[in-house]
Amino acid sequence: MLNRLVTLYQLQLIDDQLDELEELRGDLPITVNELKSRIDSIASRIEERETLKKESIEKRNLNDEEIVKLKESLKKFKAQLYSVRNNKEYDALTKEIDHTEKLIESLETENIELEDTVEKLKVEIQELEPEIIKLKTELEEKEEELKKIIKANEREEEKLRGVREDIVAKIRKPDYNTYMRIRKASRGKAVATIVRSACSGCHNVVPPQRQIEIKQMKRVYTCESCGRILVSPEVAEEAKKLLKI
Repeated sequence: MLNRLVTLYQLQLIDDQLDELEELRGDLPITVNELKSRIDSIASRIEERETLKKESIEKRNLNDEEIVKLKESLKKFKAQLYSVRNNKEYDALTKEIDHTEKLIESLETENIELEDTVEKLKVEIQELEPEIIKLKTELEEKEEELKKIIKANEREEEKLRGVREDIVAKIRKPDYNTYMRIRKASRGKAVATIVRSACSGCHNVVPPQRQIEIKQMKRVYTCESCGRILVSPEVAEEAKKLLKI
C-alpha cells in the first residue's frame, strides 16, 4: 500500500510541474483557438456569399439566354399577325404574344433583383475580407508567441512527460482512472497531503481518527470535503525523496 500511495503522489508532483509549464502559456492556447474559430466562421460566411453570388450570376445568364429566345419568338408571332386567316388564329397569336411578353417582363424583373443581390453580396464580401486578413495576422503573431514559449520549455516538458509515463506504468488502472477523474473535477489536484491537520487541497480539517487511519495506510482514503485522495506527510516526503527529476 505504501508504494501504491507513494506512486500516486509522485504522479501528482509531476502533473503539478506540467501544469506550471502549461500556465506559462497563459491564455495563448485559448486565444489561438478562438482566433481560428473566428477565422473559420468568417471564411464560411464568405464562402456562402461567393456561392450565392455565383448561383445568382449563373441564373441571370440563363435568364438572358431565355429572354433572347423569347424575343425571337415574339418577333415571329408579331410577324404572323399579318398572315392570319381568321379571328381564331388572331386570338391565339395575341395570347402567345401576351404570354411571351409577360415571361420576358418577369425574367427581366428577376434579373434586376439578381443584379441587386450580386452587388449586395460583393459589398458584404469586400467588408469581410479585411476582417479575415486582420485576424489571420493576429493569429500568426499569437502562434509565434506560443511557439516560442513551448520551445523554451520543450526539453523540460519532454523530460517530465517521460517520467510521467514511467510512473503511470506502475499505477493500477483503477487507481489511475480514479486519479484522472478527481484531477478533472478538482482542477488538477487529485492527491493532497495533510498539513496542520487539514487537507492541503481544500484546507478543511481532517478528523483526528481519519488522520490516524491515513497514517496506517490500510487503504486509499479520500477527503470528506473535496474528494481528493489523501496521503500522510510521511508518504509525501517519501515520494519527493524517491522522485528523481
